[in-house]
Amino acid sequence: MTDQPIIAIRDLHKNYGTTPVLRGCSLSIARGEVVVVCGPSGSGKSTLIKCINGLEGYQSGSILVDGIEVGAKGTDLPKLRARVGMVFQHFELYPHMSVLQNIALAQVHVLKRTRTAALERARELLSRVGLSDKADAMPADLSGGQQQRVAIARALALDPQAILFDEPTSALDPEMIHEVLQVMTELASSGMTMVVVTHEMGFARSVADRVVFMDAGEIVEDASSDVFFSAPRTQRAAEFLSKILAH
Repeated sequence: MTDQPIIAIRDLHKNYGTTPVLRGCSLSIARGEVVVVCGPSGSGKSTLIKCINGLEGYQSGSILVDGIEVGAKGTDLPKLRARVGMVFQHFELYPHMSVLQNIALAQVHVLKRTRTAALERARELLSRVGLSDKADAMPADLSGGQQQRVAIARALALDPQAILFDEPTSALDPEMIHEVLQVMTELASSGMTMVVVTHEMGFARSVADRVVFMDAGEIVEDASSDVFFSAPRTQRAAEFLSKILAH
């Protein structure tokens, strides 16, 4: 890991109208780190990671991704989003395109790869997420877990420096959650920088280097995974853990 963090958030504030959603959040993520962001609903977790790749704007503070200020005028957001991939809760695949086309599309438009090279890379990534046999399938023909694995392959196709995951398993049936988390675990062990908003505490405990706990728009705790699970520093985090681990 280099000294310079790949993602550096400083004193970030964001409102929706007059309602504060993020209140002075600061967070640094090193290259190769896996950081899980957790907390109760409405705590600002998804908003925080959407700000990182410019899907949400912010009122004040700064976000540097690989040295580029996300909110600066003139920042090339499509190029930035190629560097920081995003996997959403609801897959967001193009329904009228095959699995292979879904993964190839942005490679051609953003990275200017030839169609042949893009399709070849798409097949490699389908193999990596265990879906080689689904190249010609349409998204509607896949299970939720398979669609989410295609979405991960699509994010990887742009050779990102980091990938953001916004509750990637919350729309899935329990048996599908495992197959998606398995792909994410393999990705983490390959050295990919990952920021994951999730309630999957088993994944957080076994895979995350750090856990960031948010409440009411603030980062309340930022600790190593071991410390967070064994000795949370705040009552609020302890209560959250006891509820979520009881399920």
